[in-house]
Amino acid sequence: MLHRRHLLAGAAGATALSFPVFAFGQAQATDKRLLVIILRGGLDGLSAMPPLGDPTYASLRGRLAIDRANALMLDDTFALHPNLPHMHALYRAGELLPIHACATGYRERSHFDAQNVLETGAARPFARSEGWLNHALSALPRSRPEMGMALSPQAPLILRGNTEVSTWSPSALPDINTDTMSRLLALYEARDPALAGALTSALNANGVAMDAGVNDMAGAGPRNLTPMAQIAARFLKDPNGPIAAVMEAGGWDTHANQGLEQGPLARGLAGLDNGLHAFKTEMGRAWANTAVLIVTEFGRTAAPNGAGGTDHGTAGAAFLAGGAINGGRILADWPGLARGALHEGRDLRPTTDLRAVFKGVLADHLNVSTAALNNDAFPESSAIAAARGLLRA
Repeated sequence: MLHRRHLLAGAAGATALSFPVFAFGQAQATDKRLLVIILRGGLDGLSAMPPLGDPTYASLRGRLAIDRANALMLDDTFALHPNLPHMHALYRAGELLPIHACATGYRERSHFDAQNVLETGAARPFARSEGWLNHALSALPRSRPEMGMALSPQAPLILRGNTEVSTWSPSALPDINTDTMSRLLALYEARDPALAGALTSALNANGVAMDAGVNDMAGAGPRNLTPMAQIAARFLKDPNGPIAAVMEAGGWDTHANQGLEQGPLARGLAGLDNGLHAFKTEMGRAWANTAVLIVTEFGRTAAPNGAGGTDHGTAGAAFLAGGAINGGRILADWPGLARGALHEGRDLRPTTDLRAVFKGVLADHLNVSTAALNNDAFPESSAIAAARGLLRA
């Protein structure tokens, strides 16, 4: 469908705007906010959250085993990677809830299929073309034209559906000067009030992003989430901004030379850690009503491969963060890493269904009904109960 923002992008494509259409000045139905960060490629959960207390861990992981002396311990069994100090501080403050041995219902190892299931909430790959977050937002009181937004050029699958959402991303094109934009707005106001209103909303939204330092985007990317995280916070903390936002970060498919405290995985974790810290700082007082969900499509093999990396696996780690999270503890029914306990003899076995986590956050944080969760957001999932107690009372 051709929406107003697409028309505007064609008419004023030389600007730095992606034209989300916000109803600034309209009251918000809830002060709760949700940020979903999708780590694409398959995060190695056994490195991000190493189970150092498992007696098989060190021998199984070999050269990828993290030294206890450098790890950030959470309890007697689990730790965080040394490059996650801000997340460790959140854990100690009760604002981080690490989740281990978790997965969707998908048990194969295709990125495309796994990401499809992760984002649609369906029981099988390509069972539908809409996202679970879009369905969840549709169950809330409609207080604005767009209830969610993506920090990307186009909405990812998790946000697609009948509920309209917006997108924002920095443009590589030069800015149009103020005089030209004023003339364009005057032309719209004289000829098409609908386009004028859309452009005004887009300018307001872009102003929110500019306040977060959008001009300093040169280093933004999978290893530096800070600029986009700050912009996500600017949108979410605005009283009339979206309820939910989605960010994506690629580069987690570490088949070779994965490394320990140096290497691509370590750099990615440092970027995630700094990005989350920047998001919290920018949210300010709104952090107290915020939940951040950090997920990936699957984990990686328990043992390293011959190239010093890990291959596509099954269960892995996820994280809940935020001032609204009942953290400072670990959600894990740990299956162990003994060979007989591994899934198909090679992967960490899943014991927690991510749909239960998603349902728990949506139910207790955003007050999405059980019927909407079981029938719309996550079809064929009525047997999977929402995980309760994830949010502060």
